[in-house]
Amino acid sequence: MTQYPEAYTDYLCYFHGARDYFECHEVMEEYWKEHPKDPARLTYVGLIQIAVGMYHSRRGNYAGAVKMLQSAAKNLQAEDVRTLGLDDVELQARIAQAWQMIGTQNYQYVDMNLPISDPELLHLCLELCQMKGWNWQTPSPMTDEMIIHKHTRRDRSLVIEERARQHVMRKDLGDNR
Repeated sequence: MTQYPEAYTDYLCYFHGARDYFECHEVMEEYWKEHPKDPARLTYVGLIQIAVGMYHSRRGNYAGAVKMLQSAAKNLQAEDVRTLGLDDVELQARIAQAWQMIGTQNYQYVDMNLPISDPELLHLCLELCQMKGWNWQTPSPMTDEMIIHKHTRRDRSLVIEERARQHVMRKDLGDNR
């Protein structure tokens, strides 16, 4: 079996099992930052943007959703997408369909499923979701406020601490930002 980054399989499980798009963004962004020379960097950004776009769409921020999904479509590199076990042509079609639907009158949120083309990757993700108690491709839990509005409900104390630490470091170095 092709070896995929753990962050990527976690991303796929959060995306299709928990429908926790915020967490998808978190795990892939961390991986992306930790691997600055990875040749698939731009595609990781595209995957992050898909999750952010779906998060915005589900919350009713349609302009933000369309912007993210359109950016994702540009950032996804076909060869990298295929290397990550996804069908690149079908993925582009699903992204386009999503952002076109979002712009229509009377739009009702619909989850997107990423087109996994590697059967072994799909099997692994199904097993991981089962271990976590998640049902694969379950509809979004539209009444779960923590999932729907996670960025407003999470504990940000560590982020605030880190920003303050970075500010002090910049100040010590003479950077007045």
